[in-house]
Amino acid sequence: MRVISGDKAEVKNFAAPYEVREFPNGKVELIMIGGALVGKATFLPGWRWSTSVQPLVHTKSCEAPHFQYHVSGWLHVVMDDGSQFDCGPGDVSLLPMGHDAWVVGDEPAVVVDFQGMIDYAKAG
Repeated sequence: MRVISGDKAEVKNFAAPYEVREFPNGKVELIMIGGALVGKATFLPGWRWSTSVQPLVHTKSCEAPHFQYHVSGWLHVVMDDGSQFDCGPGDVSLLPMGHDAWVVGDEPAVVVDFQGMIDYAKAG
């Protein structure tokens, strides 16, 4: 287990993000805290990685590994190996590189990602 320590306490809020990256049907808001980059992604109904983000990054599938908490809404995830599952409110998911995902239903999916947002949705 890795413990992050520092010499001062920090509090950040997504209302004042370090950076915002927008793409069709979604956005990622980023904050820096404790030397780490944390992202809050909001995916609107109709968002799908392969149609909303893939045209920006030009990879076959999402290459960002994710360690994320699902705040609201539902995502359907399909891994490159063919396995698939749904993630919803209260779930914590660990997704290695190589996947597609999309919003299920008519509610935005909101996730807080502690690992995979450093290069997410950056034009390549």
